[in-house]
Amino acid sequence: MRKTFSLSVVAVVLAATVAGPAPSAAADDSFYVPPSPLPAGAPGDVIRFRASQAGASGSTVRAWQVMYRSTDALGQPNAVTGTVLVPRSVDPATAPVVAFAVGTHGPAFRCAPSEMVRIGALYEQPAVDDLLRAGYAVAITDYEGYRPDPKTTYVTGRSEGHAVIDLVRAAQRLPGTGLSRDAKVVFRGYSQGGGAAMWAGQLQPGYAPELNLVGVVGGGVPADLVQVALPLDGRKGFGLLAYSLIGLDNAYPELDLEAYLNDVGRAEFARMQREACTLELLVDYQGRRLADYTTSSPVLTPPWLARVAENKLGGTAIRVPVHAYHATGDDLVDFTQAKALRDAYCALGVRVDWQTYATDHITAVYTGNAAAQAFTADRIAGRPATSDC
Repeated sequence: MRKTFSLSVVAVVLAATVAGPAPSAAADDSFYVPPSPLPAGAPGDVIRFRASQAGASGSTVRAWQVMYRSTDALGQPNAVTGTVLVPRSVDPATAPVVAFAVGTHGPAFRCAPSEMVRIGALYEQPAVDDLLRAGYAVAITDYEGYRPDPKTTYVTGRSEGHAVIDLVRAAQRLPGTGLSRDAKVVFRGYSQGGGAAMWAGQLQPGYAPELNLVGVVGGGVPADLVQVALPLDGRKGFGLLAYSLIGLDNAYPELDLEAYLNDVGRAEFARMQREACTLELLVDYQGRRLADYTTSSPVLTPPWLARVAENKLGGTAIRVPVHAYHATGDDLVDFTQAKALRDAYCALGVRVDWQTYATDHITAVYTGNAAAQAFTADRIAGRPATSDC
């Protein structure tokens, strides 16, 4: 019964990201256009901000949309947007901050997570609500590239990890939030967001050592892009494979994805970037094959393999406790590579709390919330962490 309920909720909310009028209303929004050149500053500095709405969270939460400086996958400064939510019931000076890294939203500008938050169509809203009710500030990055001419860098680890980290910095520097720079911080996410949270955890000691990071939560993590991609060709998750190619190509221009595409591929991949949100990726492109869109496959060429290797998690320890979880019947993000990430972290001495669920990828968006919330509460309370290693 629970599985049926979860899937129906997902279908309704994903449909809202496609059919609702508000996302398309953002298509001409100049707020999302990065200034050129970027103003001088450091990662996490606020470029611009505006008051927003907390959507499904209503008037109990103060909300801001923010553009902030971050760092792309090549180490160059960039501008990223996101949302900061602070419950009105808490003293922000003592509130912990959870950087909530969302799952796949799709390449089109209308899919930007900050717009989904604003209109109440965020499909991970139950998890966000749990965090807000617990008295935590929540920082939700859009990741790099959501703008009227979108160039999102989907599944690109360093870009996503930096975006997660730097929104915490921006939230602490944002006028009016009152958040402390000493606040306890947790990185949390599922699917794309699980990968982003893990990357943020790996990068934080060198990139943002001043943050008071106490824990990392990652579910449904695409840790090894090769092992994730191989089962998607010709299956229902092909749209995610195609979007991954687009994301890597946007992050690393030398990959030159267009050179591998046939006429159909060029038209369809361009349409995907203009129009596709998560629902279209899963429905419109299911069963397609890379061979339908390419003259030759880029995925096994040396330039692509090198960049994919750079985006494999597990080569660096996370210094704080980690809660990792995955669905054993995951039909979109291979289970075995997630288990391999857990083993790699254990070998590096990471304290890993590992949990599995006998379900599929989408259902586990919800199934894993309770344990993730409990782990977050324990880390913020300073309780000793357990490890399954």
